[in-house]
Amino acid sequence: MASHRRPKQPSRARVTVLTATAAAAVALTSQAAHADPKPTKSEVKSKVDKLYDEAEQATEKLNGATEKQKKLEKEVDAIQDKVARGQDELNEQRQSLGAVAAAQYRSGGIDPSVQLFLSADPDSFLQQAGALDQLSAQQTQQLKQIQAKQRKLAQERKEAADKLADLADTRKELGKKKGEVKAKLAEAQRILNSMTAAEKAAMQAEQDRANRASARTALTSAPGTTANPGKGSGMSGAAFSAAQTQLGKPYVFGATGPSSYDCSGLTSWAYRQAGVSLPRTSQAQANAGTRIYSQSQLQVGDLVLFYGDLHHIGLYAGNGQVLHAPRTGTVVRYESIGNMPFQFGVRV
Repeated sequence: MASHRRPKQPSRARVTVLTATAAAAVALTSQAAHADPKPTKSEVKSKVDKLYDEAEQATEKLNGATEKQKKLEKEVDAIQDKVARGQDELNEQRQSLGAVAAAQYRSGGIDPSVQLFLSADPDSFLQQAGALDQLSAQQTQQLKQIQAKQRKLAQERKEAADKLADLADTRKELGKKKGEVKAKLAEAQRILNSMTAAEKAAMQAEQDRANRASARTALTSAPGTTANPGKGSGMSGAAFSAAQTQLGKPYVFGATGPSSYDCSGLTSWAYRQAGVSLPRTSQAQANAGTRIYSQSQLQVGDLVLFYGDLHHIGLYAGNGQVLHAPRTGTVVRYESIGNMPFQFGVRV
């Protein structure tokens, strides 16, 4: 006789485990289906270029803070030297008066007028002396000189203290900007490291082709060629020729040559070879001459400023090209002026 017993039902615990396992499987499948696809070569390049651009913005601010620090250090040293000399002069004046006092003491007492000279508070004693008519014209003049020296020293000490406080703030800002630059560069490198060797090679090959094309275009109008549409003046032409000798040198943030450069480091170095001293940062160099807002009016060797905050600068190479130090990971090279947001040129 066949058995008609009901099949055994699964336990509640077993149902719970199976349900949880199925839910997990569905979740993993869903995540896999919606996982972010690997970025394309173009997207990687865009992210890296953006990080390098931000690093260069921070680099120019770093350059500005570095220059400010150097200037403040010189000013502080000069003020402190002045204070030290002034204190020595004051001490000498007091010592000469002390000798007079000693002589008077040996002869039977110190004249009240000499006590005024030796006072730590000449102002109050001068008022008293005026009331008592105790000082000769010469003595009054000597005491006023001491007063003036003390006041000047007090002002110089305050000025030195203010400069030292400003210097401390600048050094703090300098450290912050260095950290910002390094962080941007590290993030860019992390993204590049996620690429395969083949992808990196393809990206570099593409960049090399663009560099060669820009170089060919620029050289058709470089100084000394018949195709040059607007040869620079003797000074700007000399600066441009100097910059050409640095082609292939690596970009390094904060560098001013001759083995490596950042953007404003290259332009300031090039013009220095032509006998012209430019400010250190691109923003300051933007005020080094006459501004030219039409690209068609640019001449070889003119400074060329890019981006709204003027954080990048190069030298006009003619025929729509610029010679510059682009960013970390690149070298001094030619590039189309249209690859960056042009703001204006500067004729030094």
